[in-house]
Amino acid sequence: MKALKGSLILILLLAFALVAIAGCGVSQSQMVEKSVEIEREMVVSDSARDYGGEVKKEMAEELADDGGYLSERMIISTGHLSLLVEDTELAMSQIKAITEGLGGYVANSNAYHSGDLLRGSMMVRVPAQDFTNAFDQFKTLAVRVENENTGADDVTEEYSDLSARLRNLEATEVELRELLATVRQRTGKAEDILAVHRELTEIRGQIEQLKGRMQYLERMSDLATIDIELIPNQIHQPIVESSWNPGLTLKNSFRTLVKAFQFIVDLLIQFVVVVLPVLIIIAIPLVAVIWLIRLWAKRRKARKAAQKEDEAIQAAQTPEE
Repeated sequence: MKALKGSLILILLLAFALVAIAGCGVSQSQMVEKSVEIEREMVVSDSARDYGGEVKKEMAEELADDGGYLSERMIISTGHLSLLVEDTELAMSQIKAITEGLGGYVANSNAYHSGDLLRGSMMVRVPAQDFTNAFDQFKTLAVRVENENTGADDVTEEYSDLSARLRNLEATEVELRELLATVRQRTGKAEDILAVHRELTEIRGQIEQLKGRMQYLERMSDLATIDIELIPNQIHQPIVESSWNPGLTLKNSFRTLVKAFQFIVDLLIQFVVVVLPVLIIIAIPLVAVIWLIRLWAKRRKARKAAQKEDEAIQAAQTPEE
């Protein structure tokens, strides 16, 4: 396959030289980019064949012989423990000692108070082969195991696929470097060199991404992760809390009293500044309407009284028959 690729590249380069001598309208940089495109299509075609049937099986066998990754499964082990302990601080130090004794390390540690009780949480990494041993030792530190669970993620297939893709990309990188050297010798054109260099940079970036992912899977499979939650045992807590402080209670009471006075004063200020002007604005028209109604009623009453008085005078002046 490599010989065929080399022959095609050589033919393309020769055709490119002939076209340049003949003075055709097609630019040299376009010919180089076309050769790179054909080369990448050949690599993609090879990758597609490698991911099918017998070819993939042969590649898996080669990987198993080279690095041992497929002969033994790559497993990422994880676990979680919720432990009821007498002394949280002591338990955290014991967990750290057990972890370091097995060749692992504490990735994360957190101690915090919930009320007057000290709680803790830890994340430790231990060698994968000591996962069960570490899990059992951590459980012996507890008064009672509240919760426990374990998990395993098989990443063997993903690692194999990444290895196959990495080999194809590295082969492509070698051939692109050879093509770059040939272009420099044959043409020396800056645009032609840059065209090949762009493809080489893209391939190099993909290689670095694959290597980073493979290294991450290797680290995660070599070291198991255990999350531990430490819960203080509340059975032996004293009836009277030692943190009782009458002075603090008195201080808090005065603070509450001052806040109550502040609240009342704030209400009075808001009433005078906001509520009272609004009430005055509303009351003025109401008072005016009431005054007009009372004035009208008073005048009406006066007219009726005057009318009655006139009727009485008229009745008195009328002679009797």
